[in-house]
Formats: sequence, C-alpha cells, structure tokens
Amino acid sequence: MHLSPRRSFPSHCPWLLLFVLFGASASAAPVLIISIDGLKPEYILQADAHGLKIPNLRTLVSNGTYADGVVGVWPTLTYPSHVTLITGVLPAEHGVYNNVEFDPDGHFGGAWNWYADEIKVPTLWHAAHNAGLHTASIGWPVSVGARDVDWLIPEYWRADYATASNPLDGLLIAALSHPRTLLSELEPAAGPYMMGNDASIAGDETKTRYALEILRKDKPALMTLHLSALDEVQHEHGVFSAEADHTLEAIDGMVARLATQEFANNPSAVLLIVSDHGFLNIARVVNLQIPFVQAGLMPAGPGAWKARPWMAGGMAAIMLRDPNDRATVQKVQAILNTLAADPSNGIAQVLEREAIAKRGCFPDAAFVVVLSPGYYAGFATSGRLVQINDSHLGAHGYPPDYPEMRASFFALGAGVAHHRDLGLIDMRQVAPTAARILGAPMPSARAEPLRLKP
Repeated sequence: MHLSPRRSFPSHCPWLLLFVLFGASASAAPVLIISIDGLKPEYILQADAHGLKIPNLRTLVSNGTYADGVVGVWPTLTYPSHVTLITGVLPAEHGVYNNVEFDPDGHFGGAWNWYADEIKVPTLWHAAHNAGLHTASIGWPVSVGARDVDWLIPEYWRADYATASNPLDGLLIAALSHPRTLLSELEPAAGPYMMGNDASIAGDETKTRYALEILRKDKPALMTLHLSALDEVQHEHGVFSAEADHTLEAIDGMVARLATQEFANNPSAVLLIVSDHGFLNIARVVNLQIPFVQAGLMPAGPGAWKARPWMAGGMAAIMLRDPNDRATVQKVQAILNTLAADPSNGIAQVLEREAIAKRGCFPDAAFVVVLSPGYYAGFATSGRLVQINDSHLGAHGYPPDYPEMRASFFALGAGVAHHRDLGLIDMRQVAPTAARILGAPMPSARAEPLRLKP
C-alpha cells in the first residue's frame, strides 16, 4: 500500500501504522491510560537534548496532541495526584491528601492510602461502568476494592519488595484482584505476578505483560495502568541520570507493545500517556520534627503529642491533636515564623488555613510548610535541623506551580489532532477528557475537557 508523505510513519511503530491506516473518528472510543510515574514532559519534548532513545514516545509529539506541562495538585505526590487524574477534583475534595496515612502514634505500620473506598467522589472507572463499559486497571494507586473495575490488579504491598520474604504474599495480591481467579487465568501466558509492589523495571514489565493479556482476552473500553520504575530510579539516582534515561528507554518499548494491542483491538481507540508529577534534585534535608520535639509538642517516638508535621516530600502539613487549642496554634506559629526567617532553613513559605483551603489540600492542617527547591522534608527527631542529603537524590511533593513539578500529558489516536501543543493544562482536565472520549458522562469533574480533535 502506498502512503502519501503526510501519512508516512516510522518503521519501528506498528501501533502508529494501525491507527493511521484504519483509524476513524467516532463519537465514543476505547481509552488506554498509561501513567508513567514521575515523567517530566522534558523527557519527551527535549529528548534530543538528553540523548534519549525513545522512538515510540517521540511520535506522540509529531502525531498527537500534547501539553508543555500539567499543573498538578498540592502536594505533588503519587497517590493524591493519581486520584485527581481519575476524578478531576483536588485532594481536599476527593479525600486522599498524602501517600501515607497520618499516623501520629505509629500504630499503622507505614500504611499507605491503598483503598478505593477512601475516594469520596465518583471516578472515571465509575463513569465508564455506569455507561455500560467494561473497565480494567493494573497497579493504579488507591484502587484496592474498586467496585467499578471489572478486571482489577491493585497496587498494594505488605513489605518493601526488595525485602519481601513470604512467597505467600503472592496469594494476597490474587485475593485483592478481581475477579478472584484473574491472576491464575493470566499467569500461563503472562508469567508470575509480583508479591506486592515491585517498583523496578522488572515490575513494570510484569504489569505490562498482564495488561497485554487483559487487552487481548477481554478488550476493556477503559484500561488504566501505572508504571512506577521511572519514579523509583529518579529518587535513587536523580533527574536525567543515566539510570533514569535507560529506564525510560525500556518503558518506551512497553508503551509500543501496549499501544499496538490497543489499536489492534479497536483502531478508533485513544492512547493517553500521563504522569503524576515532575521531579527535582535535592541537596539538603530539613528535619521539621526536631523543633517540635524540642518545644515539647511531640515526643521523639510514639506517645502523647499536641502538634506534629505530616511529611509530604517538598512540604509538610502541621497537624494539631486539638484544632481548637489556640495556645498550641500560637506556639507552633512562633516556631514556624522563626524557622522561616532564616533562609538557610530552606522554608519558602508557611501557609495558614485560608491559604491551604485555596490550594485544595490538607483540609485538617493548621499550617503547611513549603520548602524551597533542593530541600526535602526529613524524618529525624534529633540532630541537626538541616542536613546534607546523603540518601536519595531526586524528590517531588513541592507546590505544583514549581516548574520542575509539572507532569505530562500526551494523546494519540483516531480523531486526535497531530502536533497540537496545548500549552500548560490543569491535571483536573484529564478525567473529563477521557470520559468524553469514552462517551461516559462525568459531571462531578471540576474542569473542562481538553480539545483533542483537529
């Protein structure tokens, strides 16, 4: 078949060939949403400058619609952001304020906000399900027990994968998946699933194989997939490190395989590549708990407390046991004002309740301490307030208006404009955009859908 120059395509992109040859605009179409955790838009938009070999992801610019950046939520963390991506509302409304649960007495064993019942508003899964569409999700944060997902493998773990020692934890993931026999049905073709959550590139490959099998067997109208290795490697080695670049190059191949299958299922499908936040490199750790211990507001370990920080990466929410305790509020405010007055402490600003409410985050916090780029909220309860960072190199959790924290959005498929630059967009626009493509009403979203059609 002869293709005109306008319809030429790279030989390494069979998925691009599928939708170029057969795609046709439709009023409703399937959607595959792949979240590449920690994907800064520059990884794709400035691939040449960084020497990245990502031929498949690069075609999203020339053959699709994309954003220069996505302005996310407070804080720019994985779990609050991923819930915004599928609800179209800010954390104060959807109910997931941080990655981890607030556990001032240390009783929860480092538990994260894993459970879909914590989400207080309708999700994209719910909108699709209500429209009579089949849904699937693998590794998406805050999805344990999601009732509107027909084929579900949630993100959950009992222990860090690197230290996990109980092989029966694989049965735990099977028990949390839906239908109950899903993993056993897919394992002959996809191989064993992980015990909990493997944030390495091997874990992303496992999730990709299972996603491919669900796409082949069940052809869901909506699939959401979370790939987490790029985030992990940037934490360990920094932004645009050789390790991060190599990880994204491996993910590029996974995206190609997934897109090929999605467009083979239905050439009218739309592929959305998104991320939850950006990244920046850090040089110092600010141990905000130390002045609270010194002031007698909290113990160095579990025990009675009046006020304490709830760390969130590049910021911390200051929580009070009794929000109406004016004496403690004044004492905390004095401590924070003193800390912020010294630039070497790395405190960019201290927000009070009215300012917190405007940003849609931490509705129960008395204050939010925002750190400057390069500083990160540490957990030490003794020693120096500010320490040289000697652990992980990359971080997020800063305000979404920091340019380094911008997330990504790329769309490709039938009826999607070619080489359209949307500029900066709001993360709340992703869910209603996907809902519109699916033909599934989502009136609870707080932002307008993006214009993807030519």
